[in-house]
Amino acid sequence: MAAIIDGKAIAAAIRAEVAAGVAALTAEGGAAPGLAVVLVGEDPASLVYVGRKIAQTRQAGIQSFEHRLPAGTGEAQLLGLIERLNRDDEVHGILVQLPLPRHIRADRVLDAIDPLKDVDGFHPVNVGRLSIGTDGLVPCTPLGCMLLLETVIDDFRGLKAVVIGKSNIVGKPVAMLLLERECTVTVTHILTRNLPDIVRTADIVVVAAGSPGLVRGDWVRPGAVVIDVGINRIGEPGKDSRLVGDAAFDELGHAAAITPVPGGVGPMTVACLLRNTLVAARRQQGADASPKKGA
Repeated sequence: MAAIIDGKAIAAAIRAEVAAGVAALTAEGGAAPGLAVVLVGEDPASLVYVGRKIAQTRQAGIQSFEHRLPAGTGEAQLLGLIERLNRDDEVHGILVQLPLPRHIRADRVLDAIDPLKDVDGFHPVNVGRLSIGTDGLVPCTPLGCMLLLETVIDDFRGLKAVVIGKSNIVGKPVAMLLLERECTVTVTHILTRNLPDIVRTADIVVVAAGSPGLVRGDWVRPGAVVIDVGINRIGEPGKDSRLVGDAAFDELGHAAAITPVPGGVGPMTVACLLRNTLVAARRQQGADASPKKGA
């Protein structure tokens, strides 16, 4: 049977490390890290996610600055808030919760965030730093994927990795992180020809396609490691509704290790957000940044 990679336990350990790092920073005379979370509108999923982020932020000893704006907020007003947060020395990380209302251009808002405070890792400067392997802030979900892989893989050099999904949020950055660890990486998507045959060559499969049960058991060779980023709700709400991943979990007992859904990659995203906030705070205060083995 495949080993289950317990994202909840690993995320809890990261949060504990962050809390210890925050305590060490303040003991050195530094300011406690501060994270500003900006939410525009009342998207139900975003409300739940933001609430979880804020609770875990405070538990780690990080200051939380919450900005909830009505759905009708104008783009100029939001950009003005970002400018003020960029100048605020108590704020070391800025996170604008996506999606934004349609009348606001998300790319313009994300580009306005100071790259040093871009704890989501979406600013073009951080994307560029990731692409050339320098010390930018790494997107949280891809970083979480790498930290999960490190619990079951000691040496990445020469391993064949197949990434299914080409998004700027997961697929592309996780491919760059794997390349940085000297894997041979193939980036695919759901329209890739002969996709099952390509996946069968992989030692590592990272699937982030948003397609429930896309990766079947006969796509994955025995001994491969599967990281399932997909979170899909199937069934009727209030009845048999449940969350499933992009991989057919019950068919993958022959894999070496696999992340479950839920409880795999999901908890790592918020944990890595806290980690990035601590790294950003230390850099802005001239302290030595925390280790970034997975970055």
